Parts: sequence; C-alpha cells; structure tokens
Amino acid sequence: MRAVRAMLRRRWSTEGNIQSKDFYLVFTLLFNAFAWYYMTLMVIESVPLDLQRIAAFRTIFYVAAIGSGIAGSLFSEKIGRLRLLFFWMLLGIISSFSLILVYNVSVGHLSLIFLLQGISFGLGMPSSLAFLADHTAIENRGRISSLIFCAANLSILPFAILFITSNLIMNSIILTAWRGFGLAIFILLRPREKNSGDTKKPIHFASVLHDRSLILYLLPWLMFSLIDALEKSLIGDFYGPNFGPDFGLIFMIEPVIASFSMLIGGLLSDAIGRKRVVIYGFVSLGIAYAIIGIAPMMITWYVYLVIDGIAAGILLITFILILWGDLSQPYAREKYYLVGSVPFLATKIIPSMLVFIKGFAPNANTAFSLASFFLFLSVLPLMYAPETLPEKKMEIRRLKGYLEQAKKLTEKYTKKNGNKR
Repeated sequence: MRAVRAMLRRRWSTEGNIQSKDFYLVFTLLFNAFAWYYMTLMVIESVPLDLQRIAAFRTIFYVAAIGSGIAGSLFSEKIGRLRLLFFWMLLGIISSFSLILVYNVSVGHLSLIFLLQGISFGLGMPSSLAFLADHTAIENRGRISSLIFCAANLSILPFAILFITSNLIMNSIILTAWRGFGLAIFILLRPREKNSGDTKKPIHFASVLHDRSLILYLLPWLMFSLIDALEKSLIGDFYGPNFGPDFGLIFMIEPVIASFSMLIGGLLSDAIGRKRVVIYGFVSLGIAYAIIGIAPMMITWYVYLVIDGIAAGILLITFILILWGDLSQPYAREKYYLVGSVPFLATKIIPSMLVFIKGFAPNANTAFSLASFFLFLSVLPLMYAPETLPEKKMEIRRLKGYLEQAKKLTEKYTKKNGNKR
C-alpha cells in the first residue's frame, strides 16, 4: 500500500507538474462554486410560486450570470484576479444570506434577490476557471478537472436530500455557511498570483472571436448545448406520463452515470487528446438520439440513458473546464473561458422560455431524429479543429505506459524463473 501511494505521488508531482497546495486551491475554489451553483438552483425551484414565475427567476439568474461574467473578465485585468476572487466569494456569502428574505418580500424584490444570485455566480467564474488553467499543466488538466467536476456532481444528491428536509431559511443558512467555508479554506491556503512571465497586454473579445481554433470548437459546443436543453425540456412532455414513477427514477440515475463518465473523459483527454474524445462523445450522443427517434420503447430508453450519460459527462468536462484553457494564453484566459461558457449558460434559459409557449410540442420521432442529424453534423467542424494536447505529451505518456508494461512483464518473468530454481 505504501508503494502504491508513493507511485501515485510521483505520478502527480512529476508527470502532472502540480503541487499539493495548487491542487487544493483549485479544488476548493471550483468545487465550492459548482456545488453552490447547484444548491442555488434548488432554492429557486423550491420557491412556493407558480411555474411561470419560477421560470422567470431562472431566466434572471442566467442572464445576470452571463452579464456579470463579462464584467468579471474585464475587472480582473484592472484589480487583479485574486482580489476579484476574494470579492466574488464574499459576495456569494452575502447573496446566500439574502435568501432568508424570500418569504417576506414581493415578487419584484425576489427578482432582485435572484439577480444578485446570478451575479454572485457569474462574476468570478471566468477568473476561477482561468485560475485552474494557470495552476495545472496541460497534460494533467483533464485529470484535475474531472476530479473537481465529478465531486461537484456527486454532491448534488446529499445536498438535495438536505434541502428537501429543510425549510427555505435553513437552506439559506446552509448556502451561506458553505460559501463561507470555501472562502476560509481559500484564505488559509494563501493563494498567490501565478507569474507566467508573459507581459503581453490583455486582448479584446473581438480578437478572441477571431481565433479559428476557438470557433471550430465553439460551434459544436453551441449545437450540443442547444440540443441538450431543448430535448431535455421536451422529453418529459413526450414520455413522462406514459412511464409513471419509473420516469423520474430513470432520469435521476443519469447524473450519476455522467459524473463517473467525467472521470473517464478527463483521463482519456490527457491520454489520447481532447479532439478524439469530443468526437467520440458527439457520435455516441447522436446514436443515442437516433435510437430513441426510431424505437421509443422502455428498453431503448435505458440504452439512451447510459449512452447519453456517458457522452454528456465527457462533453461537459471537456468543454467547460479543459479546452478553453488549452487554447488560451495567460493574458486572455478569462475571455476564452467566458466565451466558452456562454453557450452553456444561455441555453439553460430555453426550458424557462418553453414554459411560456403553449402547444410547443413537435412530433417526438421528428425531434429526436433532427437532434441526431445535427449532432452528427456538429462533428464536421471538429475534423478541422486542431488537437490542443501537444503530440509530444501524448507520445511521452504512451512510452511511459509501454515501459511500465515491460517492467511488469520483466518482474513477472523473473519471479517465475526464480520459483523454478
């Protein structure tokens, strides 16, 4: 056991080039933020109002997150990334505590409260993701990202149970304590600005959008986000009543599958490259939608569940945490991550918009078949996109794998011959 721990420590420190302190800093920052995001959405859903008003609050939250993300990516250049992160986490504590007022204010004041929640999420996300990219080596970014995102997704279940058994005021206190705990740990770890040695001036958003590599990855990501948000909104209308209680159970299992798929996706992206992993994700997701479009039966729903969970986990971890850090330079990372986050956040508004649109229900087979077609079409830009993980890094990793296998075979052969003697 001691030998295994030593091997893992050596693998993380030499191959990944990341120190324990940097790992804990990055993990604390992002795990705390993503878990807070999921809990905040639970609070919005638990407000005792009609579906239309809750949908409006969700829209306010995501619009505020996008707008504050743009502001945060600009402010970090003026006041420094760490100062912005400290202020962002402190704002999260204040906004979480403000949820105590939910029972005692009007709908208009509730809109302001959830506007503050959106700002408290979006303001520091580009900087926190840039912090991840700055403190991880490119060949180790997939593994670190997958650990963080998997932990955040798996935290949904215990937090959901806790929130269901508590009232809105207690949930507000839990959120406040959680954000405060994250800030305290972050301060105790004494983060410092990463000195990259790059003195170039920050670039404008227009320059980021002129990056051909970013566009080639951004178009498929936008397509996936649109299809995922639209189809998940329509699935309940198409099949929910027919499946009865099994429907909810089926779609509660999928996030668990996606969480473990993120671990696999992160490891694979460091081993065989980001581009290949993303293509596999799109193709498998297209197959899943095609199966449902052709034969929407119970057994095919289970097949869809597994494939969709695996593919979604791979695509989410790659597009949210890994790719934009690979494509960007230290002086432009906030802007790259912001542009990469907009499709995910903007398309989250779609389910809220569909609440206000009566009778929006296209034929089920047509909807899923079209989704499958556009997902396969999304692979085309990826064919021209560059691999962001350097070929040299992949070759070194493959050689190390061969050496480890050769060493094991040698030890096995030596042990076998020694026993014969």
